[in-house]
Amino acid sequence: MSQAAGIPAPSVRAAGLCSAWGAGAAAVPADARAAAAGRSLLGLGRPALQGERFRRATRECLWALAAVEAMLEDGRAERGAIAGDRTALLFVSAAVYGASNRAFIEGTGGGTHFAYTAPAVIPAEAAIEYRLRGPSVLLIGGPPAALRAMWYAATLLAARACDRALVLGVETFEECADLYARARRRTAPPLVEAAACLWLEPGDGRLVLRSGRGGSRPDGARRLGDMLAVGPLAEVALRRHEGHPDPLGLTGAWRGEVANLIITKGAG
Repeated sequence: MSQAAGIPAPSVRAAGLCSAWGAGAAAVPADARAAAAGRSLLGLGRPALQGERFRRATRECLWALAAVEAMLEDGRAERGAIAGDRTALLFVSAAVYGASNRAFIEGTGGGTHFAYTAPAVIPAEAAIEYRLRGPSVLLIGGPPAALRAMWYAATLLAARACDRALVLGVETFEECADLYARARRRTAPPLVEAAACLWLEPGDGRLVLRSGRGGSRPDGARRLGDMLAVGPLAEVALRRHEGHPDPLGLTGAWRGEVANLIITKGAG
């Protein structure tokens, strides 16, 4: 078991969620498996964003922008509120680059000419669209990586390297559905395509990140389905929608690792 030193905990200013369940956190069912009705994968399709710049954009990029828009709507804020060099952007995903990599390998006409750059395309599109010029971090992995992104955002806020931090996650699966079907043991159905974005600012209390081996799938997945790295971000959006205060604890499991993000209030 490893543990990162406690740091000042951030506060959730706003949270946006787009998922195959429907619009926002209000569409999340009480039981994902029952709501899926036997489907192993639920897709988001392609959002309809207007503008020539988006005509050739991948759908994962478009859903990233849609998640930021949902976050701004939740926070009742204009785009200008997050623009500039005092906003950090942290992007996390386990599988969203799969579609581009597969198109590259199979030569089916994907737009990514250098496959190893695929993960960076999504946060780059968000940075361009919203004029984000602050620190930028990209983490690849499942739910524990999302918790690390939140912890990293807290470190940037504590160091006053930024005034706000956006933690953005996107997971799409449809383009590689056959591959997921072959690796059922690595995922827990239903797989649910999703994108989420958290707006974090300095808050009260202390935050600790713990990581170890072993453990079970977190309870949040029972409602959300398997959203991989987006899962913890979606859980924050869901708790916010249901009127709960900033989360006091989040758990993420991935390939044998279990990570816990714990906030202790009033100890800042």
